[in-house]
Amino acid sequence: MHIFTVREITDRVKNLLETEFPFLWVRGQVSNLSRPSSGHLYFALKDNDALINVVWFRGSQRGADDGVDQLTGEIVEEGVSAAELADGLENGQEILVGGMINVYPPRGVYQLRAELVQPVGLGELHLRFEALKKKFAARGWFDQDRKRPLPARPTRIALITAPDSAAYADFTTLAAKRGLPARIRVYASPVQGEEAPKALARAIRAAGRQRFAQVVVLIRGGGSLEDLWAFNTEEVARAVYESPIPVLAGVGHEVDHSIADMIADVRAATPSHAAQLLWPERAQLMQETDELEFRLLGAITRRMDSLETTLAQQERGLAWLSPASRLAEREQRLSSLLNRLQTAGALIPQRIDAQLCRIEDRLFRANGQERVERLEYLVDGLADRLSRGGTYALGHCAAVINSLEARLAGADPTAPLNRGFALVRATEQDGGRFIRAAGDVQAGNCLEIIFRDGAVDATAQQVRPGEGLPAAYGTEPEDEA
Repeated sequence: MHIFTVREITDRVKNLLETEFPFLWVRGQVSNLSRPSSGHLYFALKDNDALINVVWFRGSQRGADDGVDQLTGEIVEEGVSAAELADGLENGQEILVGGMINVYPPRGVYQLRAELVQPVGLGELHLRFEALKKKFAARGWFDQDRKRPLPARPTRIALITAPDSAAYADFTTLAAKRGLPARIRVYASPVQGEEAPKALARAIRAAGRQRFAQVVVLIRGGGSLEDLWAFNTEEVARAVYESPIPVLAGVGHEVDHSIADMIADVRAATPSHAAQLLWPERAQLMQETDELEFRLLGAITRRMDSLETTLAQQERGLAWLSPASRLAEREQRLSSLLNRLQTAGALIPQRIDAQLCRIEDRLFRANGQERVERLEYLVDGLADRLSRGGTYALGHCAAVINSLEARLAGADPTAPLNRGFALVRATEQDGGRFIRAAGDVQAGNCLEIIFRDGAVDATAQQVRPGEGLPAAYGTEPEDEA
């Protein structure tokens, strides 16, 4: 008994197929179309019962020269060259493929290697898809003005997908690595097959009724138009349109488009992209936090500096304008005047005595004894007058000083407080001015009443002009000294 190696059996199958089918035409609907960077096209032809893989190499995607195909010699109508057909080929399109059956040994599968491709028309599913697009567009379900933005960094997510799918794994893996912690409630549903449309619509409506989530995420991995058809049905489209919660749809890969994608508030290219749209990277969040902290500290520092500057200015202004400062300034001036007066009073007698001694000495030298005695008598009289005049002058200065002291004491606004009087002034918000008359107050004004031993905050209830003290007491305040 001969035991075949894998390569031997594959080679025999390859020789058998390539000998049996040297060239043939196959009609079917394009599915699972892939366009790698090499320029080759990989897709499947399918009908209701079966599927065959097709490879269309870049070298075979050549157009007609002068309207004649170089392989078959047939005349090709303008505008339907193979190159143009390759560029516009899409899933759901029905085509005729001419080529050879071969086997690809590394994978052990047979495939059709296309040499000629001709369009037949769009497949049934593709036509239904276009009809649904027109129908929903006419209803306004695709309008941008009805779509809502996603919440910023949501913490409650309603995830609708198959829990055992790659889309679920991709989304939850990225969700665990991005943003802040969030709760994800999974609404399990098949995403392919006859039961999928009703199950998906039911899950979307359940998420809307429960109002748990801030956003509904509808995801599925890539596939053919048939695989994604559940997301093109009217049941799912209506559920997405009527959802009271914003819907983020990530169905298929970037090249796939479904009706649910078009109606959803936001479309993601892939399930992983859906997670990226919801949450930023944690490194970005940490950087934003550091920047906000730096800006906050800077703002606090600038605010404190500004307040300290304002406080210092107000303290200097208060020191110049306060009654205590004015009283201290006048006391200092009075003390200076007293010192000058005392100094001048002590020097005058000394100067007079010295002058008298000089005069007496000159008289003795210039005159005889009798004349000197007469002059002495005259001098004694003058000295007595001078003494009386000096005493009177000093008494007058003392009286002036006493008068100044009395006026200065009368100008002290705090002196009447010791006799039971009080000072009334406006609050700081109204300027802090002292109230001198009833006309300076309006009903509702906030006042501060200052007593000897404290202060009282008050509010003016009513102003009664002319109802103050009797006329004998209604004197005007004296001007300050």
